[in-house]
Amino acid sequence: GAGELLLTSMDADGHQAGYDNELNRAVSEAVSVPVIASGGAGAPEDLYQALVEGKADAVLAASIFHYGTYSINDIKQYLFQRGIPIRMQGG
Repeated sequence: GAGELLLTSMDADGHQAGYDNELNRAVSEAVSVPVIASGGAGAPEDLYQALVEGKADAVLAASIFHYGTYSINDIKQYLFQRGIPIRMQGG
């Protein structure tokens, strides 16, 4: 079986308007393996909401880093300050 699922909402991917947390939550609650949310990150709050509201085990973000909107460290700090367990070294 699968060790984890990378769940990409193609409707949200690249739009930077937030993850499809309804989809993420439905899949996360239906499977027993970790779910990685992908597609839609536009701001640090989007990643936080995917983890909390969407119940994702991890998040994938690309455009916000490619376009220099936020740094990896910006996102790590934001999540860490809100109680999300995260590795702070690197990035």
